[in-house]
Amino acid sequence: MTESVVLFDEIKTEGGKRFGVATLNAPASLNSLSVAMVRLLTPQLRGWAADPAIAGVLLDAAGEKAFCAGGDLRQLYQTLLDCGPARNEYAERFFGEEYELDYLIHTYPKPFVCWGHGIVMGGGIGLLAGASHRVVTPQSRLAMPEINIGLYPDVGGSWFLRRMPGRTGLFLALTAANFNANDALFVGQADHLVAHERKAEVRATIAATAWADDDQANRATLSRILIAAGQGAEAPASKLREHFDTINTLMAGEDLQDIAARLAALQSDDPWLQNAAKAFAKGAPSSAAVSFALWQRVPRMSLAEVFRLEYRASLGFCAHKDFAEGIRAVLVDKDRNPKWSPATLADITPAFVEDHLRPRGEMAPELVGLT
Repeated sequence: MTESVVLFDEIKTEGGKRFGVATLNAPASLNSLSVAMVRLLTPQLRGWAADPAIAGVLLDAAGEKAFCAGGDLRQLYQTLLDCGPARNEYAERFFGEEYELDYLIHTYPKPFVCWGHGIVMGGGIGLLAGASHRVVTPQSRLAMPEINIGLYPDVGGSWFLRRMPGRTGLFLALTAANFNANDALFVGQADHLVAHERKAEVRATIAATAWADDDQANRATLSRILIAAGQGAEAPASKLREHFDTINTLMAGEDLQDIAARLAALQSDDPWLQNAAKAFAKGAPSSAAVSFALWQRVPRMSLAEVFRLEYRASLGFCAHKDFAEGIRAVLVDKDRNPKWSPATLADITPAFVEDHLRPRGEMAPELVGLT
């Protein structure tokens, strides 16, 4: 019998209440988020939310390398080849169920701590972003790298990137730039920096605490535990903070061609910034164009509205060619030499962007009732 891709446990606490623990358990794939994981997590989290004896939830992952390196795209890839522009029922389930889980975490009624150690990318950030207590460690390495595979920053990315300071979120969307724990704290993508070695201590403190019947009081208690555990933790300096003014200048305005021209002309002594510009130049023009359209569209949308729009966008990418081509180039053949279509930003029309955002089939039932 193989071990489950998600392990569930409960911590018994001093006052008789329990803390739910969900552990992503696919370290060989860097805990890439699969449909099987989602189908285990969602009902368990709903059950814990409804159980008055559960004070809160801890979401972590097995292994030392990654919390979650993104969505598991291999099975989806085959359906993209099989379906082409036709209806893709696997993709509808894949994205509908994943976004339902992300939304559940964003709106969870109880304290929810996500331990974002190591690699946290794409779908992994989708899980981290909604937690009430988002922990990063000195080894955390985050990114929304979808432009590299012909997609866009989904899993609520259109919502949380838009809420980062200045235009840092747009920069991360267009350049797939890696960011560290201090960057995550700076842009509001994490709440606590804690040394990974102190996770067992945090669990022991959770067990030694008498939790209340009041979710808000328990949130404050959990914050105190994590603040105490974070004493003395240090991570690399924040590149997003260091280059904040430069990033805002690069990303200024409402014309993507202007932004592209500034990135192409960038001359920086910092390899991190220069590599970000190179990643944009090599990324899918369709990804950049739709990401920018979403950036312009979402400021006054609710989170539920954003997830429904992203669902349409994700199915739109499934119906076009770049997503399958990006997965092929990065994950399947690994030649890192995608042939994008259209090949340049200049070739992209407003109608092409709109075709990615139009409804396809029926809205996923998981997303219809989100409010």
